[in-house]
Amino acid sequence: MSAVLVAEPAPVQAPLRDRGARAVLALARFEARRLLLSIPVLIAFAAYVAWIVWRTRTSWDGSPALQDADRATQSMPMLVGLAVLLYANYAVVRSERHGTEPHFSMLVLRPWRRTAAHALSVVPAALLTAVCVAGQFTWEAFKPGAIGHGSPAELAVGPLTVLVFGELGVLLGRLARRWAFAAPLLVVVLLFAFVLGASPGDTNGRSWLAPVVSEIGPDTLPSDLLGRPAAWHALYLSGVALCIAVLAVVVAGGRSAAVRSGLALGLAAAVTGGVLQAQGATPSPELTAARERASVRPELTCTEHGRSKYCAFPEWGPRTDAWAGVVDHVQSLAGGPAHDRPLVVRQRIDARYGPAADSAIPALTDAHQVTVGTAWGGNRVPEFSSAVAAVLVAGTEAAGSEICDGRMVTVMWLSLSWQDDPMAALRRVRLDDSVKGSAIVLSPTDPLSMTEGQTDVVRHLLEKPPAGVGTRVKEHWAELTAPGVTTARVAELLGVAKPGKADSCEE
Repeated sequence: MSAVLVAEPAPVQAPLRDRGARAVLALARFEARRLLLSIPVLIAFAAYVAWIVWRTRTSWDGSPALQDADRATQSMPMLVGLAVLLYANYAVVRSERHGTEPHFSMLVLRPWRRTAAHALSVVPAALLTAVCVAGQFTWEAFKPGAIGHGSPAELAVGPLTVLVFGELGVLLGRLARRWAFAAPLLVVVLLFAFVLGASPGDTNGRSWLAPVVSEIGPDTLPSDLLGRPAAWHALYLSGVALCIAVLAVVVAGGRSAAVRSGLALGLAAAVTGGVLQAQGATPSPELTAARERASVRPELTCTEHGRSKYCAFPEWGPRTDAWAGVVDHVQSLAGGPAHDRPLVVRQRIDARYGPAADSAIPALTDAHQVTVGTAWGGNRVPEFSSAVAAVLVAGTEAAGSEICDGRMVTVMWLSLSWQDDPMAALRRVRLDDSVKGSAIVLSPTDPLSMTEGQTDVVRHLLEKPPAGVGTRVKEHWAELTAPGVTTARVAELLGVAKPGKADSCEE
């Protein structure tokens, strides 16, 4: 009997470096799961999603400009970022607070590797924020009235903000392991610095050091006139996040070549992005000249709908159909030559002071020309409708803004009677949101004004069937639009009670 000895192959052992990397990734996955399921982060994401649903349903009255919609995704992720900061800090100091730190000395992961795992654990929260941002922007983009173009760099700001805040929590955990109130105190400081202390008009180079610089004004500018250094800002935030994460690893004892390279790369990206975004915050001569041309001598694309011409910036071309619909409704109610008069609708902006400025646009003095702005939907519809009616009655926008006699009744009836809810439209188009008393009537250019007596007559007219009033308007068009006609005479011609108070142009 003989025995045969068979040598078993020695087990293949992975290099220590590979085992360390796998252990880092395993710990990162574990900590990421705990972070996403933590109470503060769950509440923050629930509030974020609820805010997206609540806001996006009615934002921009269903007619968003996507170059504004991308920036509107930036502010709310800061709430998620603060929650991630708090929990990331808690996760780093957990072993210190529970007294288990000495036990980690027996594990394969050194403190700097565990810190690297914590730094990686905040990445899924940033990716989930990116999903929320994409959902919000896609919802805006698929609205029927959406126009314009969004910027990927602007959309990246929200997720990068969460990443920066999360890495800041990890670094703070390494720097102040024994101070339990460090992270909550930092959250309070950040709230004051980035939320309560934010100034929409402050857009100098220093303001771009903050995570979010929204610059959303009342009027939308064409995409090529925004002049925002969005790409450099995204690079700056990426560099800051990487630099903070690697600094946390360095504080924990990491000194490898990869750590040094990561720190150099993050610092280079942060400095490069910071310097170039500061330079880009100041408009270049070319951008300044382009904004001047768009404000004074805009290059518009004109199309014809029916008898009228509509001239718009290229991104607003699809919206001319909606403008034409309003013009057709108003003109169908007018009488005399105004019923068939060709109009020219021109889109006008004042881009000289940047996207956050609120600049008034003067009324046109050219006959039969109407101004339309870059916003649409909601209150903008009755405002534009009033401008069209004023031009049909007075001949020019400038003359329409000076109407103070009974013609104002005709203007407002033409503007409002065709709308789905004329009384609600009357309320929205007036500065004080009222349907009684005197008020300023909003318009794309210079506002109009209504006396108390004119408001009473208009309100009575809107309560009557539009067909009967429309017949009287066309029959008496010449007298209704004659300069100096009194409100009492207009009420008599249109078959409603005379106002209790006489006109007073001086008022």
